Amino acid sequence: MGALLLLGLLMPLGGLDLPTRKIEDDVSLRISLKEFWFTEAADRVLNQNAFIHTLPGGGRIQVRPEAGKDEFMIVLARERNNTYPGWAQGSWILTRRKDDGSPSRIRVFLRSDPYTYVQFRPLAEDRCLMDVVLYDAYVARSVPLPYALERLMVVSLEEVLSAAGNKFPRHYFDPRPEMYRDLRVFMSRLRDRLPELQYQEDGAIDAEGRYVYINTLKAQEGARGLNCSGFAKWVVDGILRPVTGERLPIPPLKEPFGERGSSLTEIYETLRDPFFGLDWTRNLASQVGTTLRSPAFGKLEEIEVQDRPFALVIQRNRNGSSILSYPSFLLNAGFSFEGIHPLLYTLAIDEPGTIYLASINNERDPKPLMRQHFHVAVLVPYFNEYGNFHVAVFESAEETSFNNFKNRYPGHFVNLVRIPVETRFDP
Repeated sequence: MGALLLLGLLMPLGGLDLPTRKIEDDVSLRISLKEFWFTEAADRVLNQNAFIHTLPGGGRIQVRPEAGKDEFMIVLARERNNTYPGWAQGSWILTRRKDDGSPSRIRVFLRSDPYTYVQFRPLAEDRCLMDVVLYDAYVARSVPLPYALERLMVVSLEEVLSAAGNKFPRHYFDPRPEMYRDLRVFMSRLRDRLPELQYQEDGAIDAEGRYVYINTLKAQEGARGLNCSGFAKWVVDGILRPVTGERLPIPPLKEPFGERGSSLTEIYETLRDPFFGLDWTRNLASQVGTTLRSPAFGKLEEIEVQDRPFALVIQRNRNGSSILSYPSFLLNAGFSFEGIHPLLYTLAIDEPGTIYLASINNERDPKPLMRQHFHVAVLVPYFNEYGNFHVAVFESAEETSFNNFKNRYPGHFVNLVRIPVETRFDP
């Protein structure tokens, strides 16, 4: 799949996908390919020429072989933007072993996204296993289905997915781009205001609109600006001020929120302030939930993300990949950074119209080693008007790259709190 993924990164994404139930079936084509492509010897398949097949509904498919080191693939690549990348919606790939020709998996792309797919692996003569993968996380793993893998070569995809019942999380493949229109407007207005900002260590804007230092509340002198925490407050003020007419005061945002720490960490609250980012983001989220919804939505159990729909992730390195357990929510720490991408994808599907304040933390020196919440960021997972998934990252008075953000903190944790947004934005 390396060549397909590389091509996917280079290809423009455009055009709306269909709901998964409306993907035009290619079962007739697959039946015709079984003898000379799906069961023929590897050398003969790899010598076959690629060709284009047109489905009854007008969709075009390129059938081609691709060779790997120990395996080879028969790729039924759907057309997208006059090309056939192999991951366009409806693309179907059979992978077989070179030595004996046996099938090892079938992978199907239900969205035009190389990082979201469903795949099937052999289990027994009359059964196979289904996996559902979203950005290297298994939201379903080894779900048994009453089909031999060879049988899946010539069966309607929708029949197979229906057989999986509620074990197949279809909603993760059927986002509705119109549900994110308000988020896109919100981000556009936020971006319009970014040029007026600059970074300043410990900087924030208080309730009176003055640039001050968070620690002392004294007015800033000379160049004025915001740090990561002050910037998160600026974003929240921009959401709330059109409703309340006011900015939030700073002191309440520094107050402890929820049960965190212990008698062992209490003496370090003043010296190292280990929970600053955690308290700050929770207090901000609580204010938004309370103001825009109701006091009940300002409680910790409402504002904090504590569930994740996957327990396994794929870890990739130069030597290949492996499947690792993904730990559940860790109180007062959040989730491991290694699963932040699929976590935000599933949150975008499950909670459209929501952004997240992230408090990055890890155990840090000096001695004694202590968990420290040391950075705050604003994360906006969303689908654009074409149905393509993105995560916008705003931190320390600027917009940054999500790829940089997710790879910046290996081994760290991220605590997320929810912020519902509206289109109005005026900090």
